Amino acid sequence: MKNFYLICLVIGSILFVSTGSSVALDNKFKDWLKLVRSDALLSGVSESTLDQAFSDVKLVPRIIELDRNQPEGRQTFTEYLRRVVPETRIEAAQKRLTEHRVLLGQVGNYYQLQPRFLIALWGIESDFGRFTGGFSVINALTTLAYDGRRSKFFRAELIDALRILDKGDIELSSMTGSWAGAMGQSQFMPSSYRRFAVDYDQDGRRDIWATHADIFASMANYLHQSNWQYDQTWGREILLPDNFDLTLVGMEKTKPIGDWQRLGVRRIDGRDLPARQLDASIILPDGTNGNAFMVYHNFRVILNWNRSTYFALAVGILADRVLGR
Repeated sequence: MKNFYLICLVIGSILFVSTGSSVALDNKFKDWLKLVRSDALLSGVSESTLDQAFSDVKLVPRIIELDRNQPEGRQTFTEYLRRVVPETRIEAAQKRLTEHRVLLGQVGNYYQLQPRFLIALWGIESDFGRFTGGFSVINALTTLAYDGRRSKFFRAELIDALRILDKGDIELSSMTGSWAGAMGQSQFMPSSYRRFAVDYDQDGRRDIWATHADIFASMANYLHQSNWQYDQTWGREILLPDNFDLTLVGMEKTKPIGDWQRLGVRRIDGRDLPARQLDASIILPDGTNGNAFMVYHNFRVILNWNRSTYFALAVGILADRVLGR
Protein backbone atom coordinates (compact mmCIF):
# COMPACT_ATOMS: atom_id res chain seq x y z
CA MET A 1 0.00 0.00 0.00
CA LYS A 2 2.87 2.34 0.86
CA ASN A 3 4.40 1.73 -2.56
CA PHE A 4 1.03 2.41 -4.18
CA TYR A 5 0.78 5.85 -2.52
CA LEU A 6 4.38 6.60 -3.51
CA ILE A 7 3.63 5.77 -7.14
CA CYS A 8 0.50 7.96 -7.08
CA LEU A 9 2.54 10.81 -5.61
CA VAL A 10 5.16 10.56 -8.37
CA ILE A 11 2.54 10.40 -11.13
CA GLY A 12 0.70 13.34 -9.61
CA SER A 13 3.88 15.38 -9.53
CA ILE A 14 4.61 14.60 -13.18
CA LEU A 15 1.11 15.58 -14.19
CA PHE A 16 1.35 18.81 -12.21
CA VAL A 17 4.67 19.76 -13.82
CA SER A 18 3.42 18.86 -17.30
CA THR A 19 0.19 20.78 -16.83
CA GLY A 20 2.05 23.75 -15.36
CA SER A 21 4.42 23.84 -18.36
CA SER A 22 1.47 23.70 -20.74
CA VAL A 23 -0.25 26.59 -18.95
CA ALA A 24 2.97 28.60 -19.00
CA LEU A 25 3.33 27.99 -22.73
CA ASP A 26 -0.30 28.97 -23.33
CA ASN A 27 0.15 32.18 -21.36
CA LYS A 28 3.35 33.01 -23.21
CA PHE A 29 1.61 32.50 -26.55
CA LYS A 30 -1.38 34.60 -25.48
CA ASP A 31 0.94 37.43 -24.41
CA TRP A 32 2.76 37.22 -27.73
CA LEU A 33 -0.54 37.24 -29.61
CA LYS A 34 -1.56 40.44 -27.80
CA LEU A 35 1.57 42.14 -29.12
CA VAL A 36 0.78 40.97 -32.65
CA ARG A 37 -2.75 42.35 -32.30
CA SER A 38 -1.33 45.70 -31.23
CA ASP A 39 0.97 45.79 -34.25
CA ALA A 40 -1.91 44.86 -36.54
CA LEU A 41 -4.14 47.57 -35.09
CA LEU A 42 -1.40 50.13 -35.66
CA SER A 43 -1.21 48.87 -39.26
CA GLY A 44 -4.89 49.65 -39.74
CA VAL A 45 -6.45 46.21 -39.27
CA SER A 46 -9.88 46.38 -37.63
CA GLU A 47 -10.76 44.84 -34.27
CA SER A 48 -13.46 42.73 -35.91
CA THR A 49 -11.01 41.21 -38.39
CA LEU A 50 -8.56 40.41 -35.59
CA ASP A 51 -11.30 38.86 -33.47
CA GLN A 52 -12.29 36.63 -36.37
CA ALA A 53 -8.76 35.71 -37.43
CA PHE A 54 -7.54 34.85 -33.94
CA SER A 55 -10.72 33.32 -32.55
CA ASP A 56 -9.48 29.79 -33.21
CA VAL A 57 -5.81 30.35 -34.09
CA LYS A 58 -3.55 27.36 -33.46
CA LEU A 59 0.14 26.53 -33.37
CA VAL A 60 0.71 23.64 -35.80
CA PRO A 61 3.67 21.36 -34.90
CA ARG A 62 3.66 19.79 -38.38
CA ILE A 63 4.61 23.18 -39.87
CA ILE A 64 7.72 23.36 -37.69
CA GLU A 65 8.67 19.84 -38.81
CA LEU A 66 8.36 20.85 -42.46
CA ASP A 67 10.35 24.04 -41.88
CA ARG A 68 13.16 22.09 -40.23
CA ASN A 69 13.31 19.35 -42.88
CA GLN A 70 13.43 21.13 -46.22
CA PRO A 71 15.19 19.07 -48.92
CA GLU A 72 17.68 21.78 -49.91
CA GLY A 73 20.96 20.39 -51.18
CA ARG A 74 19.72 16.81 -51.12
CA GLN A 75 19.21 16.41 -54.86
CA THR A 76 21.03 17.35 -58.02
CA PHE A 77 19.51 19.71 -60.54
CA THR A 78 19.07 16.79 -62.94
CA GLU A 79 17.03 14.94 -60.30
CA TYR A 80 15.03 18.08 -59.49
CA LEU A 81 14.27 18.78 -63.15
CA ARG A 82 13.12 15.22 -63.73
CA ARG A 83 10.68 15.63 -60.84
CA VAL A 84 9.26 19.10 -61.58
CA VAL A 85 9.29 19.07 -65.40
CA PRO A 86 8.19 15.53 -66.33
CA GLU A 87 6.63 14.83 -69.69
CA THR A 88 3.15 14.83 -68.12
CA ARG A 89 3.61 18.42 -66.92
CA ILE A 90 4.89 19.53 -70.31
CA GLU A 91 1.79 18.05 -71.94
CA ALA A 92 -0.45 19.65 -69.31
CA ALA A 93 1.24 23.02 -69.88
CA GLN A 94 0.67 22.80 -73.62
CA LYS A 95 -2.98 21.95 -73.01
CA ARG A 96 -3.44 24.87 -70.58
CA LEU A 97 -1.77 27.27 -73.01
CA THR A 98 -4.31 26.28 -75.65
CA GLU A 99 -7.27 26.42 -73.25
CA HIS A 100 -6.44 29.90 -71.99
CA ARG A 101 -4.83 31.29 -75.14
CA VAL A 102 -7.15 34.32 -75.49
CA LEU A 103 -6.92 35.41 -71.85
CA LEU A 104 -3.18 34.76 -71.70
CA GLY A 105 -2.70 36.74 -74.90
CA GLN A 106 -4.59 39.72 -73.45
CA VAL A 107 -2.66 39.59 -70.18
CA GLY A 108 0.65 39.11 -71.99
CA ASN A 109 0.05 42.10 -74.26
CA TYR A 110 -0.98 44.32 -71.37
CA TYR A 111 1.99 43.43 -69.16
CA GLN A 112 4.44 42.89 -72.03
CA LEU A 113 5.57 39.33 -71.46
CA GLN A 114 5.31 35.96 -73.17
CA PRO A 115 2.36 33.80 -71.99
CA ARG A 116 4.46 30.64 -71.95
CA PHE A 117 6.31 31.93 -68.89
CA LEU A 118 3.04 32.44 -67.02
CA ILE A 119 2.05 28.88 -67.85
CA ALA A 120 5.45 27.61 -66.66
CA LEU A 121 5.26 29.50 -63.37
CA TRP A 122 1.68 28.35 -62.81
CA GLY A 123 2.65 24.74 -63.50
CA ILE A 124 5.67 24.62 -61.22
CA GLU A 125 4.16 26.66 -58.38
CA SER A 126 0.86 24.79 -58.04
CA ASP A 127 0.60 22.22 -60.85
CA PHE A 128 -1.88 24.53 -62.61
CA GLY A 129 -3.88 25.07 -59.43
CA ARG A 130 -4.13 21.42 -58.37
CA PHE A 131 -1.89 21.76 -55.31
CA THR A 132 -2.06 25.05 -53.47
CA GLY A 133 -1.63 23.75 -49.92
CA GLY A 134 -4.32 22.99 -47.41
CA PHE A 135 -2.99 24.93 -44.42
CA SER A 136 -4.74 27.88 -42.86
CA VAL A 137 -2.51 30.81 -43.81
CA ILE A 138 -3.15 32.51 -40.47
CA ASN A 139 -2.25 29.36 -38.52
CA ALA A 140 0.85 28.75 -40.66
CA LEU A 141 2.21 32.27 -40.34
CA THR A 142 1.34 32.47 -36.65
CA THR A 143 3.22 29.21 -36.01
CA LEU A 144 6.31 30.32 -37.93
CA ALA A 145 6.30 33.83 -36.46
CA TYR A 146 6.03 32.46 -32.92
CA ASP A 147 8.66 29.76 -33.50
CA GLY A 148 11.52 32.23 -33.55
CA ARG A 149 13.78 30.89 -36.32
CA ARG A 150 12.62 33.57 -38.80
CA SER A 151 10.12 35.31 -36.57
CA LYS A 152 10.65 38.85 -37.89
CA PHE A 153 9.98 37.83 -41.49
CA PHE A 154 6.90 35.72 -40.73
CA ARG A 155 5.49 38.23 -38.26
CA ALA A 156 5.51 40.86 -41.03
CA GLU A 157 3.85 38.36 -43.38
CA LEU A 158 1.20 37.62 -40.74
CA ILE A 159 0.37 41.32 -40.45
CA ASP A 160 0.06 41.52 -44.24
CA ALA A 161 -2.22 38.47 -44.26
CA LEU A 162 -4.46 40.19 -41.70
CA ARG A 163 -4.54 43.29 -43.90
CA ILE A 164 -5.70 41.16 -46.84
CA LEU A 165 -8.53 39.71 -44.75
CA ASP A 166 -9.46 43.19 -43.57
CA LYS A 167 -9.71 44.44 -47.15
CA GLY A 168 -12.16 41.65 -48.00
CA ASP A 169 -10.27 40.01 -50.87
CA ILE A 170 -10.76 36.55 -49.37
CA GLU A 171 -12.73 34.93 -46.56
CA LEU A 172 -10.83 33.50 -43.60
CA SER A 173 -12.07 29.96 -44.30
CA SER A 174 -10.82 30.18 -47.89
CA MET A 175 -7.45 31.73 -47.06
CA THR A 176 -5.42 28.56 -47.45
CA GLY A 177 -1.90 27.96 -48.70
CA SER A 178 1.36 26.16 -48.17
CA TRP A 179 2.91 25.40 -44.79
CA ALA A 180 5.06 28.53 -45.29
CA GLY A 181 2.06 30.78 -45.92
CA ALA A 182 2.31 31.00 -49.73
CA MET A 183 -1.18 31.53 -51.08
CA GLY A 184 -3.32 30.55 -54.02
CA GLN A 185 -2.45 29.20 -57.45
CA SER A 186 0.39 31.69 -57.85
CA GLN A 187 1.74 30.88 -54.35
CA PHE A 188 2.22 34.51 -53.36
CA MET A 189 3.36 35.34 -49.86
CA PRO A 190 1.04 37.97 -48.33
CA SER A 191 3.57 40.78 -48.91
CA SER A 192 3.80 39.84 -52.60
CA TYR A 193 0.02 39.64 -52.80
CA ARG A 194 -0.34 43.16 -51.43
CA ARG A 195 2.21 44.50 -53.92
CA PHE A 196 1.36 42.58 -57.06
CA ALA A 197 -2.10 40.95 -56.92
CA VAL A 198 -4.51 42.32 -59.52
CA ASP A 199 -8.30 42.38 -59.78
CA TYR A 200 -8.18 41.84 -63.53
CA ASP A 201 -11.84 40.86 -63.93
CA GLN A 202 -12.86 43.87 -61.79
CA ASP A 203 -15.22 42.00 -59.49
CA GLY A 204 -13.90 43.75 -56.40
CA ARG A 205 -11.54 40.97 -55.27
CA ARG A 206 -8.00 40.02 -56.17
CA ASP A 207 -8.69 36.30 -56.32
CA ILE A 208 -5.50 34.27 -56.85
CA TRP A 209 -7.24 31.18 -55.45
CA ALA A 210 -9.84 30.52 -58.14
CA THR A 211 -10.09 33.25 -60.82
CA HIS A 212 -7.83 32.65 -63.83
CA ALA A 213 -7.92 36.28 -64.93
CA ASP A 214 -6.65 37.46 -61.55
CA ILE A 215 -4.13 34.61 -61.27
CA PHE A 216 -2.50 35.28 -64.64
CA ALA A 217 -2.58 39.06 -64.30
CA SER A 218 -1.11 38.95 -60.80
CA MET A 219 1.79 36.76 -61.92
CA ALA A 220 2.31 38.97 -64.96
CA ASN A 221 2.26 42.12 -62.83
CA TYR A 222 4.93 40.63 -60.56
CA LEU A 223 7.23 39.95 -63.52
CA HIS A 224 6.45 43.27 -65.19
CA GLN A 225 7.25 45.27 -62.07
CA SER A 226 10.46 43.26 -61.72
CA ASN A 227 11.53 44.67 -65.12
CA TRP A 228 10.80 41.71 -67.38
CA GLN A 229 12.10 42.24 -70.93
CA TYR A 230 9.51 41.23 -73.53
CA ASP A 231 12.03 40.88 -76.38
CA GLN A 232 14.27 38.43 -74.51
CA THR A 233 14.10 34.84 -73.35
CA TRP A 234 15.51 33.47 -70.09
CA GLY A 235 18.65 31.75 -71.37
CA ARG A 236 19.63 28.40 -72.87
CA GLU A 237 21.65 25.24 -72.35
CA ILE A 238 25.13 25.54 -73.87
CA LEU A 239 28.32 23.68 -74.70
CA LEU A 240 31.59 24.77 -73.12
CA PRO A 241 34.98 24.20 -74.79
CA ASP A 242 37.34 21.73 -73.14
CA ASN A 243 39.72 24.49 -72.06
CA PHE A 244 37.04 26.79 -70.63
CA ASP A 245 38.16 28.97 -67.71
CA LEU A 246 35.91 27.91 -64.81
CA THR A 247 36.66 31.10 -62.88
CA LEU A 248 34.26 32.79 -65.33
CA VAL A 249 31.31 30.72 -64.05
CA GLY A 250 28.74 32.33 -61.76
CA MET A 251 25.88 34.82 -61.67
CA GLU A 252 28.25 37.57 -60.60
CA LYS A 253 30.30 37.16 -63.81
CA THR A 254 28.66 38.71 -66.87
CA LYS A 255 29.84 39.26 -70.43
CA PRO A 256 28.21 40.21 -73.73
CA ILE A 257 27.12 37.17 -75.72
CA GLY A 258 29.72 38.01 -78.37
CA ASP A 259 32.51 37.70 -75.82
CA TRP A 260 31.28 34.25 -74.79
CA GLN A 261 31.19 33.27 -78.47
CA ARG A 262 34.84 34.29 -78.86
CA LEU A 263 35.71 32.16 -75.83
CA GLY A 264 34.36 29.09 -77.61
CA VAL A 265 30.91 28.82 -75.99
CA ARG A 266 28.22 27.44 -78.32
CA ARG A 267 24.57 26.45 -78.32
CA ILE A 268 23.81 22.91 -77.15
CA ASP A 269 23.59 21.73 -80.78
CA GLY A 270 26.97 23.25 -81.62
CA ARG A 271 25.71 26.29 -83.50
CA ASP A 272 26.91 29.83 -82.84
CA LEU A 273 25.31 31.79 -80.02
CA PRO A 274 22.61 34.35 -80.96
CA ALA A 275 24.04 37.53 -82.46
CA ARG A 276 22.40 39.81 -79.90
CA GLN A 277 23.67 42.61 -77.70
CA LEU A 278 22.80 40.98 -74.39
CA ASP A 279 24.79 40.45 -71.22
CA ALA A 280 24.85 36.86 -70.01
CA SER A 281 26.22 34.68 -67.23
CA ILE A 282 27.17 31.01 -67.26
CA ILE A 283 26.08 28.68 -64.46
CA LEU A 284 26.77 25.03 -63.68
CA PRO A 285 24.01 23.89 -61.28
CA ASP A 286 25.48 20.39 -60.92
CA GLY A 287 29.11 21.46 -61.05
CA THR A 288 31.63 20.65 -63.75
CA ASN A 289 30.17 17.20 -64.44
CA GLY A 290 26.67 18.53 -65.16
CA ASN A 291 24.93 20.64 -67.78
CA ALA A 292 25.94 24.24 -68.46
CA PHE A 293 23.51 27.13 -68.97
CA MET A 294 23.82 30.68 -70.25
CA VAL A 295 21.31 32.97 -68.54
CA TYR A 296 20.10 36.47 -69.37
CA HIS A 297 18.32 39.33 -67.61
CA ASN A 298 14.93 37.58 -67.44
CA PHE A 299 16.49 34.69 -65.54
CA ARG A 300 17.38 37.18 -62.82
CA VAL A 301 13.78 38.38 -62.83
CA ILE A 302 12.61 34.81 -62.16
CA LEU A 303 15.11 34.69 -59.30
CA ASN A 304 13.29 37.69 -57.81
CA TRP A 305 10.23 35.44 -57.65
CA ASN A 306 12.11 32.53 -56.11
CA ARG A 307 15.81 32.70 -55.23
CA SER A 308 16.40 29.04 -56.09
CA THR A 309 18.56 28.57 -59.18
CA TYR A 310 16.93 25.17 -59.67
CA PHE A 311 13.47 26.76 -59.66
CA ALA A 312 14.40 29.52 -62.13
CA LEU A 313 16.02 27.05 -64.53
CA ALA A 314 12.99 24.76 -64.34
CA VAL A 315 10.64 27.65 -65.18
CA GLY A 316 12.72 28.59 -68.20
CA ILE A 317 13.04 25.02 -69.43
CA LEU A 318 9.31 24.32 -69.03
CA ALA A 319 8.52 27.57 -70.88
CA ASP A 320 10.68 26.32 -73.76
CA ARG A 321 9.19 22.82 -73.69
CA VAL A 322 5.70 24.30 -73.99
CA LEU A 323 6.71 25.46 -77.47
CA GLY A 324 8.38 22.14 -78.27
CA ARG A 325 11.91 23.47 -77.96
